[in-house]
Amino acid sequence: MPFACKNGRCETPCWMRKVLLAAGIYHLTFAVWAIVWPCVWFDWIGMEHPNHPLMWQGVGLVMGVFGIGLIIAAKNPIQHWMIVLTGLVKFTLGIIGFGSALFHHEIQLRSVWIMTADDLIWWFPFAAILWASLRAHTGVPPTRSEPYSIEEAANSYYLSNGKTLAEASEGKLLAMVFLRHFGCTFTRQILRGLEGIQKEADAHGAELVLVHMLQNGKETEFLGERSGVARIADPRCELYRAFGLGKGGFLELFGPHVWWRGAVSIFKGCGVGHLAGDGLQMPGAFLFRDGKIISSQRAHSASDLPHLPELFQALPSPTSRDTVSA
Repeated sequence: MPFACKNGRCETPCWMRKVLLAAGIYHLTFAVWAIVWPCVWFDWIGMEHPNHPLMWQGVGLVMGVFGIGLIIAAKNPIQHWMIVLTGLVKFTLGIIGFGSALFHHEIQLRSVWIMTADDLIWWFPFAAILWASLRAHTGVPPTRSEPYSIEEAANSYYLSNGKTLAEASEGKLLAMVFLRHFGCTFTRQILRGLEGIQKEADAHGAELVLVHMLQNGKETEFLGERSGVARIADPRCELYRAFGLGKGGFLELFGPHVWWRGAVSIFKGCGVGHLAGDGLQMPGAFLFRDGKIISSQRAHSASDLPHLPELFQALPSPTSRDTVSA
């Protein structure tokens, strides 16, 4: 993440504050211009003067209020995400409106620079700030800024059978599957094929462990008759972070490949549900023994499913373990 949140306040990159401050000053300047010289803008774009300049001055007044809001939002862009969203909607409608007027020959092409200054140059940085806000406000915030080490996490998290992760892995191989939220069609696809994953783990002498993001016990609503599988509740995603699983970027979560595989999953009957966990959290699968990661599959996209045969291929063969060098 490009920012850190502590005590309810997110420390954002300096460029976000500068962008909002610049946008606020621009809109205040535009407001003064529209109120004091209401007809100049129409002269520049080659349109007839409005019959009622007072209406255009009213638009200028609204722009001024919006500019003040942007200056306030510049103090903490992540907290004031609603103002950023309002700006993004305004810029989007402005671009669409200009394109429509240009298509119907109601405005001249030479006036495109005005649309660029009013809307286009602000759209992309505002979208980036809004995406950062979404990442900051999604999920339960962690209790600490630095992630747990593997050793700390193994001694801090408990399986549903009461053992810590460290205790459960002593001399025993664990096949850990970190799930996305339970409403995700890919999580539902994993749970639908959980019996096959369980058999694959059993065939290699491993215990299957599901890691999820709900409060302990609430996952049984989604697991149903599969609730006998060992589980770890991690609502703050601190165990996810300890294993190197973070929040996904835009393409990792919404890229074409994800949409395609999601459509296939839904077509197969897996469906989708309400958000039950952090919707941005990435999944993964690991083999864990004696408090150490033996093999890993960190997802590159939200649609990546655990493939246990590949995980077990990374284990040394029984022959190589039993062989003693001469």
